[in-house]
Amino acid sequence: MTFCRPRRLVAGFGTIALLSLGLVAAVPQLSPAVHAAAPSCADATTSAPSGPATVSATSTSYGRVLVEGAGDHAGCSLYVLSSDRLRSLTGAPFACSNGANPLGAPCDTILWPALLTDGAPIAGPGVNPTLLGTVDRTDILSGQTVHQVTYAGLPLYRFLFDEDPGEMEGANLFDPITSPTGTWLLVNPSRGRPATGTARLQSETVGDQSVVSARMNDNFSVFQNASFPVYTSTGDSGHTSACQAVCAVVHWPPVLTSGRPQAGPGVDQHALGIIVRPDGTHQVTYNGKPLYLHDTDAYIAGVFGTQAITGDGANTPFGVFHTIPTS
Repeated sequence: MTFCRPRRLVAGFGTIALLSLGLVAAVPQLSPAVHAAAPSCADATTSAPSGPATVSATSTSYGRVLVEGAGDHAGCSLYVLSSDRLRSLTGAPFACSNGANPLGAPCDTILWPALLTDGAPIAGPGVNPTLLGTVDRTDILSGQTVHQVTYAGLPLYRFLFDEDPGEMEGANLFDPITSPTGTWLLVNPSRGRPATGTARLQSETVGDQSVVSARMNDNFSVFQNASFPVYTSTGDSGHTSACQAVCAVVHWPPVLTSGRPQAGPGVDQHALGIIVRPDGTHQVTYNGKPLYLHDTDAYIAGVFGTQAITGDGANTPFGVFHTIPTS
């Protein structure tokens, strides 16, 4: 497997060879000339802004989603990280920060450039102004206090692999690099809920096991349409998930959908359904049982981690989690 970024993105980058298979990941250290000649959605966040950020909405295959509304990055897709919710629950640090990670590049400035603002952010067309806010960060620009834009309480970021407006390589990306692991999500502007698009379930063979899996990393060119095992919990009953709060934010993220889930090879369409979680999101079910991912299953082929089933039989306060065999 090889991966090539367009020359505009790679030309000004230092590169890191990542593991095997000839895969090269670009870590942006763009020269001033590259920045001046061609602003990109992939530009690193390197300085505080001089004015307010604008957030707008646009129509995509995921429905209406948030984008930057003005300036050099107008039209660039904006994302939230599911595990950033842990901060509001426990006071933990942001999951995407400038702390050490396996790629050696700061999450919040290089990999997922934070959307900063000087002053109250501006609500562009289609954006609910009551959901816009800010959070003070000192871990983005070397201890300098800056204001990151939030939506429905979660910080907003761009993505390194999005170069042009309209690109959405970060959509539904199950990311093993953040701490804790989380899923990067586009944002529906009406209520700030994840814009996941339609969930797709299929059979996946891991080792000697064939299990039901969810397709993730929809557009991520390094590891596109990856599949990850899904789990059910003995703690769930009826149309209620016992896995809430920290359980769902970190260890067992629910499999979400914005529409009726679709069955791929090896999965019965009639077995799929949804429940509505307390936060209004729609969780996929299999034969009436809510479905979850497991945080330690997250990996990127050829870059980080190995394919495995790590959660089968896990005994937790929220029930015992099991995969679903397909053969």
